[in-house]
Amino acid sequence: MNTQIFKYPQPFKLESGKKLRELEIGFHTYGKLNKERDNVVWVCHALTANADVFDWWKGLFGNNDYFNPEEHFIVCANILGSPYGTTNPLSINPVTGLPFYLAFPQFSVRDIVKIHQLLAEHLEIKDIKIAIGGSLGGQQALEWSIIEPNRIKNLILIATNARHSPWGIAFNESQRLAIATDRSFYANKPDGGAKGLKAARSIALLSYRGYKTYTVTQQEEKDTKMDNFKASSYQNYQGEKLVNRFNAYSYWYLTKVMDSHNVGRGRHGVEKALSIIKAKTLVIGIKSDLLFPVEEQQYMFRHIPKAAYAEFDSFYGHDGFLIETEALTNVITSFFKTDVRGKIIELQQTA
Repeated sequence: MNTQIFKYPQPFKLESGKKLRELEIGFHTYGKLNKERDNVVWVCHALTANADVFDWWKGLFGNNDYFNPEEHFIVCANILGSPYGTTNPLSINPVTGLPFYLAFPQFSVRDIVKIHQLLAEHLEIKDIKIAIGGSLGGQQALEWSIIEPNRIKNLILIATNARHSPWGIAFNESQRLAIATDRSFYANKPDGGAKGLKAARSIALLSYRGYKTYTVTQQEEKDTKMDNFKASSYQNYQGEKLVNRFNAYSYWYLTKVMDSHNVGRGRHGVEKALSIIKAKTLVIGIKSDLLFPVEEQQYMFRHIPKAAYAEFDSFYGHDGFLIETEALTNVITSFFKTDVRGKIIELQQTA
C-alpha cells in the first residue's frame, strides 16, 4: 500500500515559535468510516517506524487481527521529522533550496500531535474511538488525549510514560554522542553520520532488549571462541539494518523529541495534566522493560481518572510491545468486553 501525502497549505507554527513554511504529512488508512463516523482507530507509531502499521504491528493490526479494516477505519500518520513521507531534516528548505539537515527546527511531541490534528481535520474525522501507541507512540497518544480530551474516547498506552525519564534521556544522549563522533554528520549530505547512527542503534538495542534476551539468542555454542562473537555480529547487523532505512538527522531530532516529552509542561505538573484525560484508558506495562519500567505505567494508571492497568512479561523486553501481539490482543479484548476502569486486569496467559 502506497503512502498518501497531505500537503498543509499554510505555515506550521511549532511549540518553539519557529515555523515550517511547507509541511507534508505521509499517512496510511485502512477500511472505511462507518455511517456514524465512530469507528476510527488512530495509531501513533514509535521512533523509527512508519505509517504502514499493517507491516510493523502484524498480529494486532491486519485483515484477520483484532484491529481489522472490516470493523475499523484505521489511520496511521508518519510523524514529523521521520523520513517516511512527512517533512523531515532531509526535506528541502524553501529558504535555501537545499535539505535542512541540522537547520531543521527543534520540535516536540506536542507538535507531532498538532500535525495529527491537521490530518484528522483533512480526513473529516471528528471523534477518535481508540488512540493507541507504544513507546514514543504512546507519548503522542497521551498528549493528544490531554490536548483534546473530548475527541479521544478510548486510549491505549503501551510501554510508555508521562514524562521521559533521566534514564531514557541518558540513553538518547549516549546515542547522539555516538552520532556526533562521526565527522560526516556535519558534512550536510544525505548519508551523513551513517557510522555514528550504526553505533547509536547498537546502544539503543541494549535498552530495547535485555540480559536474558542476549543470553538465549546470542550465546556461543562452543567454549573455544575468543573473537567474532554472535553478540558482536548481531549489534553490527542491527546497526547496518537501520542505516539502510533511516538517517542520522531524523534519528538525532526524534531522540530529542522523546527527551522533551513532559505532559506537565505548562499545565501545573504531570498529575494535573493526567487528570484532564476523559478517555477510558488502558495502560499496559512489560515487566522486563528496561527503558520504560512498569513503575512509569503504574504511575499513569494511578493518576488517569478512568484507567485500567495490565502488565505481562516478555522475553523481548521493551520490544515486546511490537512482538507480543497475542498478549496484547487478550488484554485489549478484556478491556473492551467488561467495565474494568480503576482495576488491574489479570492476564490468564502471560507471554
